Amino acid sequence: MGILSEKSTTAARRGLRRLPVWLAPALLTLAITGFGLGSAQLWRDELATWSAATRSPGDLARLAGTIDAATGPYYLLMHGWLALVGDSTVALRAPAALAMTVAAGLVAVLGARLVDDRTGRYAGLLFAVLPGTSRYGQEARPYALATMFAVLATLLLVLALRRPSWPRWAGYAVAVAALGLTHLIALTLLAAHALIVLAVWWRGLAAAGVAGPTAATDGGTGPERRVWRWLVALLPGVLLVGPLLLQARTQRSRQLDWVDPARLDDLTALPGGVAQSSVVGGLLVGLAALGAARLGRRGLLPGCAVLLPVLLLFLAGTVVPLWVPRYLVFVVPFACLLAGAALAGVTAPAALAVVVLAGLLGLPDQAALRRTHEWPRSAAVDYAGAARVIADGQRPGDTIVYSPRRSWLFLDLGIEYHLSDPPRDVLVTEDEARRGDLWAAECPRPTQCLADTQRVWLVVAGRHTDPLAAVPSAKGDALRAAFTVERVWLRPGLTVALLTSRPGH
Repeated sequence: MGILSEKSTTAARRGLRRLPVWLAPALLTLAITGFGLGSAQLWRDELATWSAATRSPGDLARLAGTIDAATGPYYLLMHGWLALVGDSTVALRAPAALAMTVAAGLVAVLGARLVDDRTGRYAGLLFAVLPGTSRYGQEARPYALATMFAVLATLLLVLALRRPSWPRWAGYAVAVAALGLTHLIALTLLAAHALIVLAVWWRGLAAAGVAGPTAATDGGTGPERRVWRWLVALLPGVLLVGPLLLQARTQRSRQLDWVDPARLDDLTALPGGVAQSSVVGGLLVGLAALGAARLGRRGLLPGCAVLLPVLLLFLAGTVVPLWVPRYLVFVVPFACLLAGAALAGVTAPAALAVVVLAGLLGLPDQAALRRTHEWPRSAAVDYAGAARVIADGQRPGDTIVYSPRRSWLFLDLGIEYHLSDPPRDVLVTEDEARRGDLWAAECPRPTQCLADTQRVWLVVAGRHTDPLAAVPSAKGDALRAAFTVERVWLRPGLTVALLTSRPGH
């Protein structure tokens, strides 16, 4: 019986080894990111995605020319997606969840190609349990897609360097172009690719850490031709992304007016920012450092893919305000690959225990991000609750006013998303789509625009027992002169008030 038991155990282990290296990481990522996918309300950035993706292609072109050129291709993709599946919260976030699932599988394959199956499998499993994977896999923004394309482009580069052929370089060219169209900052990854290509040209595949069992079968393509083919493969991306980059440069002051210049303290906070947990981020950095030491030159590509984008964005951020930690989410899979190499150096039970530990340490953050995507988590904005208040008390002829209008909270978008038939936005003179902007234009003479209005729903950012006092400038003066507060509802992050017209107005 003991012999039979040992044989069955051995057979089971062999069966597990025969499973594709990407399968377990992909399935685990899909399960984790899919859990509670629609639990948290859309936050401000996702509301911008919804607003843009539900516009016509012509309106999207105007938006790209005004404020959001860098995200324009993603909005166009989401426009087509929502036309097929609808604009529910789950539908908006599904592409990100699927992209993170594919990214987990790809990082496992990349680890297997660069090192071995154990490294790839542990790298993918660790990536799956990170809170950051769930955070950006449950957000209707382009960061998950950029992460997927970053790993795909790097994997295709390794394959093309080992066995150069035009179809492989064409695949790499498509992946790089998609990466740039999805997220301009992610093109800093090309610095790591360039370093590897130059190392192959100078010292060969083995010295560059990308040699494999098929590396010698190169069809007679020498190191110099690899360099030239790599440069040619970049041309489609340059042609497609170049105009977006030039346009985005003119929009930086509007898009990033809230960002401060980068400081050294920002580097220490980066692991916790991209992992969405300071504890798990610290664990990942420690494992990645051990893995890099264990891999030696085989760790050159993943190590550069982590360090060079971070360094380039930090240096640029000290001159021009660009430093936003989530812009660097695409480097996380490469840190996981290095960490997977560290885990591959211990027994399977010990390695899996570390993966489970990382998952357990991230559980509080996993739970928090399924409540809200705002940061800090205590700063939730209850758009849905405010919309329910209005829906329960709305009457025909009611109007609505927002304060502030030009805010990154997007109060109007949040209410409109949750209300199928919102009150008339009485102060709007030109909506967001016609302006080619994320904000509507308001009436310059609010007293005249509010004339003959009997009931107004006032939505104000923050919690205020006296919401009229929180509305500044001419809009506040017009409301205070003509209306009284009938009732106030305080919701997380918002105040809703019902105003009624004073007698004689």
